[in-house]
Amino acid sequence: MGFLPGKVPNEVLEKIVFKNLGAKRDDVVLSSSIGEDAAIVKAGNEVLAVSSDPITGAEKWLGWLAVHVSANDIATRGVEPRWFNSIILLPKDSATELVEKICTQMDKAARQLSVSIIGGHCEVTPGIDHPIVTGCAIGVADGGKYVTCGGAKIGDKIILTKGTGIEGTAILASDRKEELLDVFDESFLKKAESFFERISVVKDALTAFRIGGVSAMHDPTEGGVAGGLHELADAANVGFNVYEKKILVPEETRKICEYFGVDPLQLISSGSLLVVAKEEKTEQILSGLPKNGVEASVIGEIVDLALGRNLFTSAGEKTELVRPDSDHLWKALEKNAKT
Repeated sequence: MGFLPGKVPNEVLEKIVFKNLGAKRDDVVLSSSIGEDAAIVKAGNEVLAVSSDPITGAEKWLGWLAVHVSANDIATRGVEPRWFNSIILLPKDSATELVEKICTQMDKAARQLSVSIIGGHCEVTPGIDHPIVTGCAIGVADGGKYVTCGGAKIGDKIILTKGTGIEGTAILASDRKEELLDVFDESFLKKAESFFERISVVKDALTAFRIGGVSAMHDPTEGGVAGGLHELADAANVGFNVYEKKILVPEETRKICEYFGVDPLQLISSGSLLVVAKEEKTEQILSGLPKNGVEASVIGEIVDLALGRNLFTSAGEKTELVRPDSDHLWKALEKNAKT
């Protein structure tokens, strides 16, 4: 049986991908591993964070997402993104207007973040039926300081910004708009699609990091908040308790997920940020984020791995938090209607 849509399973990454990483170099501080968002390398006296991501859906927002999603990975290191490189792959018979749309979106997103687009490649690629953009973002760690996804410690608090399913909500509202108009009105879907404008976590991450006390950060992309929590815990070899009542699910996300019969905790969540912080700094971070326009809440705490990775439901039931096999965006897109 072949792979499900989305990221390949972790065991494939560990058995194949991570065992074929070329030469070992002393200037590579942190390379590919489960749960880590960006590599850390030394370049002379500087420490750089580097990350790449593809955008394979959401055609109307390709350029915008390509910049923000890659920049987010840099920001989870506590590093401000500076440069961006792109590869634009176009299907046969693409028009100039498509290239212009992608590039103007990348320009707008990059200007918003004070990021310079420094190069890349653009081509018509045989064998694809929709455009794909892959981005690579780079930043310089101020004073050589950064945070990893694997730094979570027992007793640390888990903070979530903005809520669950941000990107997935926007994609479904955009890509399945005609179908959803049979159930929701235009203004509801317009608000849901506007979640694309909340995709960046650069402000979230840099605000928290500058306040201090941050042990780890991770942006939950594929697999949603549930997948992101497991990836973060994998990187640190820890467990966690999270509480359903404390996890913000935006109304638009909840209703669209109900329609498609999918779990908002397993829906791609670019735009959300998981911050793991020392307990004594948590309130200061929670105060600082709203001052910068970022909603946030404590959703749980890090525990010993032996205690498990638990979700306490709204009804008070203790259950194991599901580890997604595949992002629920794909399950939603495969359905013509709720069944």
